[in-house]
Amino acid sequence: MNAVKNVSIMCFHDELCQVFNAMMTALSLLRQGAKVTVFFGSRGVNAIHKDKVGSLRCLPDMPDVGEAVMKRMDELDLPLVEDLFFMFIAEGGTVLACPLNVPLFGMSERDLIDGAKLADPARYYKDVVIPADMNLTF
Repeated sequence: MNAVKNVSIMCFHDELCQVFNAMMTALSLLRQGAKVTVFFGSRGVNAIHKDKVGSLRCLPDMPDVGEAVMKRMDELDLPLVEDLFFMFIAEGGTVLACPLNVPLFGMSERDLIDGAKLADPARYYKDVVIPADMNLTF
């Protein structure tokens, strides 16, 4: 019998392509039986703001390319990032926000998407990052 793999994913961006890739990876690993925690820090906390998650954009510094990516994602009928969060949390994944960055971006825990929680930094590193079989960063 295989032991459950523990996966830690850190996302420090609020750019849609990065968030989408982090959450697709997280959901895929979760569905393969891993225990997955996704931590959003720095600008990434904006990605889990309930009023901002739906307006994330790919490559905002390159609007033409970003729009082409968004159009292609739509053509491929890829899930919305909001749906990825919902499925990931509903299926047992953990979403954490950096308690230092949330207030820096004018947010509180009430602003986070349903199911996301503020991380306890001391416990997060000790209980999630150090024992993880994989640590991935987006």
